[in-house]
Amino acid sequence: MKKIPNTYVIIAALIVLCAVLTWFVPGGSYVTGEDGTLSYERVEAAPQTWQVFSAVYHGFVKQAGIIIFILVVGGAFWLLNATGAVTAGISRFIARVGRRDKWVLVAITVLFSLAGAVFGMSEETIPFVGIVVPLVVSMGYDALMGMLIVYVASNIGFSAAFLNPFTVGIAQDMAGLPLFSGMGYRVFCWAVLTALTALFVVIYAHRTRKAPTEAVRLEDTPLTGRQGWILVVLLLTVIALIVGVTVWEWYLPEITALFLGMGIVCGIIAGFGANRIAEELLAGAKDILSAALVVGFASGIIVILQDGHVVDSILHGMQEGLDGTGPVASLSAMYGIQALINFLIPSATAKAAITIPIMAPFADMVGVSRQAMVLAFQFGDGFTNMVTPTSGVLIAALAMARIPYAKWVKWIWKGVAALLIIGWILLVGTVLIPSF
Repeated sequence: MKKIPNTYVIIAALIVLCAVLTWFVPGGSYVTGEDGTLSYERVEAAPQTWQVFSAVYHGFVKQAGIIIFILVVGGAFWLLNATGAVTAGISRFIARVGRRDKWVLVAITVLFSLAGAVFGMSEETIPFVGIVVPLVVSMGYDALMGMLIVYVASNIGFSAAFLNPFTVGIAQDMAGLPLFSGMGYRVFCWAVLTALTALFVVIYAHRTRKAPTEAVRLEDTPLTGRQGWILVVLLLTVIALIVGVTVWEWYLPEITALFLGMGIVCGIIAGFGANRIAEELLAGAKDILSAALVVGFASGIIVILQDGHVVDSILHGMQEGLDGTGPVASLSAMYGIQALINFLIPSATAKAAITIPIMAPFADMVGVSRQAMVLAFQFGDGFTNMVTPTSGVLIAALAMARIPYAKWVKWIWKGVAALLIIGWILLVGTVLIPSF
């Protein structure tokens, strides 16, 4: 079996491919007329050669703000996790309500879906799979149930996120939209998808539950006073984030400062010294460095296309191909493209850097709102995360649950197909909402 190429290898290949395209695709540009309308006209092509190397530099410069944001937020959450408060809080929650079977399954599902929607919980689900799977197995369910209420639930929230800075925030920034705007419909989508997931959890529980082979036991991890205050700080951070972006129009600098402050305050409450806080922040930045670097590298693809004067030519070709199909068909095409790209580049930030700068103006030309375009990006990215073998998080979570990948795909593929269809229906709904 051939090894799947590294994400950076894929991006490098795309940069080279785009450079080759600049030699064959005619140069073009959209020009704004005096009446404000856009018109396409041919311009002199600018074939790219050695610029494939300088494009990486320019890509990093172009996305410097987002890269810094990712590194700081990653460090802050690493520091938060180092305090043990989040793990202790969830363990205590599970232990206190663990005997209420289906209620606890639904509660955990909603909890992790909310975490995915608000914070973009992804890698953080891996240790929780290790906690929850033994619990549900002891209750008479199988390991798939553990993956369902933790990993799948967080992916549902991730797909329909309304406050996730790593998907909604970055995509809206690149699309020129106010940060976390259009939240009302996204909350509606999250509620619908989470409710359907919870319903499936209950149905699957009825079908698969066996008599428990042993008493349901989960260590009630003591929640110290310090950890309790850390959870209070986390809650206040969420409230501040919501109020900041909706009332005070906070942007990346303010949100970055908020999470950095949260991490430092939590470290101080946990009793960490200055050196320990700095070390944890650096460890978190190192852990998420790859995702941050991908943004810069991926942006080099757009730099090559823009410098080669072919971006507008590609947009013009897409427009002609979908001309007359209407906003629904165009939005469906965007949705399908995002879902397919996810199999090659599972990083949401990388896909945003590659696709949003092209999709945003294209959406304007075909009469699709940029908010709907961003939602198509979210759905296309999130749902297929549950089956793509290039997702390190999926493979690691399956390893924690001791579920073979082939068995997982056989079990989940129908659910993913159903989610893709439901996502399409919700996307079509945006066409009927003039304000979205």
